[in-house]
Amino acid sequence: MTIKIAELSCGTEYSSVQHEIEKAALSVGAKMVYPDVSADDVDDAVKRFGFNPRSNQLKLMIARATSLADGKYDADAVFICTCFRCAEAALVRNELRRFIQDNTNLPVVTYSFTERLKAPQMLTRMEALVTIVSRKELLARERQTGLTAGLDSGSSTTKAVIMQDNKIIGKAWTTSGNVIESADQVLMEAMKQAGIELKDLEAIGTTGYGRYTLGKHYNAKLVQEELTVNSKGAVWLANKQRGEATILDIGGMDNKAITVRDGVPDNFTMGGICAGASGRFLEMTAKRMKVDIEDLGPLAMKGDWRNAKMNSYCSIFGIQDLVTQLGEGKTFEDVAAAACHSVAEQVYEQQLQEIDIRHPIIQVGGTSLISGLVKAVGEILGELPIVPPDSQYIGAVGGALLSSGFL
Repeated sequence: MTIKIAELSCGTEYSSVQHEIEKAALSVGAKMVYPDVSADDVDDAVKRFGFNPRSNQLKLMIARATSLADGKYDADAVFICTCFRCAEAALVRNELRRFIQDNTNLPVVTYSFTERLKAPQMLTRMEALVTIVSRKELLARERQTGLTAGLDSGSSTTKAVIMQDNKIIGKAWTTSGNVIESADQVLMEAMKQAGIELKDLEAIGTTGYGRYTLGKHYNAKLVQEELTVNSKGAVWLANKQRGEATILDIGGMDNKAITVRDGVPDNFTMGGICAGASGRFLEMTAKRMKVDIEDLGPLAMKGDWRNAKMNSYCSIFGIQDLVTQLGEGKTFEDVAAAACHSVAEQVYEQQLQEIDIRHPIIQVGGTSLISGLVKAVGEILGELPIVPPDSQYIGAVGGALLSSGFL
């Protein structure tokens, strides 16, 4: 069965990115579709929506969304995208996402594109939509069975987890280098801790940027993008597999914000304008201050970000802010707090505006171990996030858990 993804977009033809969107969908076995509407439908939908944009393409987006909400057009998922430069489009994009979620059960993702968009940039998003539609029963799985391993080949670190009968019995991580060598190292360490050998494993699941390479190398049962795998690992670790939650993963290269219902994602966003909103910026901050990244969180906990404001979207300009603040004699504690607050604030502005935040908030990934960042996120959202045990292993845990569904 071909998964049909309804596209609600503005400017994709003029920006020459429509082909790239369709190419990304085809690469994961999906097809972009476009709900049929009449001129009268457009007029009625705009009146119903309560906002009359100047762009005719935005009006068409509203009409197509109304067609989906009224059940007049059949689709499996929704992809909403507009040019990142257009403020009016950003407003319509976000409101249509909310409208679709309020009136349908379709998984939806929003995206703001540039003229340089290429299909590989869309791959994870399209793959996640297809996974949510085609593997909903697998994603709803609450327990791991058998003896399985999960490998997460991330941009900054590579992790391995061994699980048996719904328990973690081995785990290891290392800084990412050669994809296969890094994975071999952590898998061997995790198996040694678990007291098993490779031949004992019944299934392996791979995720992250190196998932395809590792999937082929280990003949993995599961090779899956990180959005769905990470969300599964997060709710399992936090023991929040029933009900609603928001998962926040501030990564080394990109960020992910995912809403889930009973363990299954239904809306997500990833990426960002610049590395100033990522864990990489905190690594750069720690290096400039000549402290270990593990010490940055405790320093920030003692400081006050208001004494050393940093708010640049760009990581380079952010470091300039940092240098300026240190040059003015601001304390390491205040500068560390300001760096954490800057990242949290930008994640809120760039990612969390694209979803409706549900409670509880589960913060995961390696940066969730930076206590000052968790505190900053809590201050901005008005609720301290849950940081579950082994929060940095979400991808590996999700891979081990989901791969057991193939036994």
